[in-house]
Amino acid sequence: MPSLKSSKSSKRLSRSCKQTANQTTPGVTASRVAIIGAGHGGTALMEIFAEDPLVTVVGVAEIRPLTRGVRLAKKLGIPVVRRYHDLLKMKDVDLVIDVTGNPDVEHKLLEVQTPHLAIVGGASAKFMWQLIEARIRASVEIESTLTRYQSLFRLYVKEEAEGAVDDERTRIACEIHDGLVQTLVGVNLKMERVRELVSEDPGKGLIMLNQTTVQLKHGIQEAREVVYNLRPGQYDQLAFIPALSNYLTSYEREHLIRTTFEGDGDESQLDPKTKVFVFRMVQEALSNVAKHAKATKVAVKVHLKKDLLEAKVSDNGQGFNVSAGGQNPEKWDHFGVKSMKERARMLGGEVRWVSKPRTGTTVKISVPLAAKERNVYGQKN
Repeated sequence: MPSLKSSKSSKRLSRSCKQTANQTTPGVTASRVAIIGAGHGGTALMEIFAEDPLVTVVGVAEIRPLTRGVRLAKKLGIPVVRRYHDLLKMKDVDLVIDVTGNPDVEHKLLEVQTPHLAIVGGASAKFMWQLIEARIRASVEIESTLTRYQSLFRLYVKEEAEGAVDDERTRIACEIHDGLVQTLVGVNLKMERVRELVSEDPGKGLIMLNQTTVQLKHGIQEAREVVYNLRPGQYDQLAFIPALSNYLTSYEREHLIRTTFEGDGDESQLDPKTKVFVFRMVQEALSNVAKHAKATKVAVKVHLKKDLLEAKVSDNGQGFNVSAGGQNPEKWDHFGVKSMKERARMLGGEVRWVSKPRTGTTVKISVPLAAKERNVYGQKN
């Protein structure tokens, strides 16, 4: 509790208070406050007033030299005295706040008759520092919450970036699987056959070797395209419908399966990646027809509407049980289903198979055009 004994420190305190008051913002008149008690309440007041340009704490009275409030006052450059009546004698004080809770101090303060000096004590002072302490706690909690959400946001951004990388890896894997790998598998099979024909029928072996050479050159071109595709803007000038039409012409010649093609709509609205992804899905569907369907005819239809791309690949082959195939992941993936679904997902669309045994198969691809790829990557790629 602050002492009532007099001392000669009041003059030194007054000079120090003037220096502290002069440190406020130029042009702003700060309220000069003295605090009696440097315990819990006095510490809370000093913490909040230290950040307020309109308040200057010009002195603190406390008889206990080791309290947290005394240490804080020294750190902030606030003069500390042992006897509170020295604060009452100061002329450069506008407000005295008593947070000691001591009835004797409160009684003495009631006897003070100083016109320029306002005194707050008792329940009023306690309520004041409790409000201030609550504000400090709220500020700490807000800062803690912001820090936590910043950490969560950084984690979210990291996961989004990693997800985009995974999607891009999946896209590249799909391109290699659908194009280059299939070409190399075909080359390998033909080379095995050429080795058998070297002794059996050299003439046929030479013909097949020439065919294999052409196919190998095609594989080299595919590899170059995969590398080229990794660079941005590579498909801006791709003509989607003519590319499909040309591909079907070479497909019919290579696999001896009669093809028909229908394509309409304005392809200028297509995102470059949408063109490539849909082209690869149609290519995979046609590859499955050649490998598994035992079909004699296949029809490809592409319709470009205002906000939707629809593509169908229909064959007259042997068909299969879609439900049973879906229950066998290994067999299902053998038909390139996973890569087609991944491509459709990355475009925000879907791919479905409609088939029954002995009724042929239709692959239906639908891709929304309005959203393009922004829904998946968060930005246009």
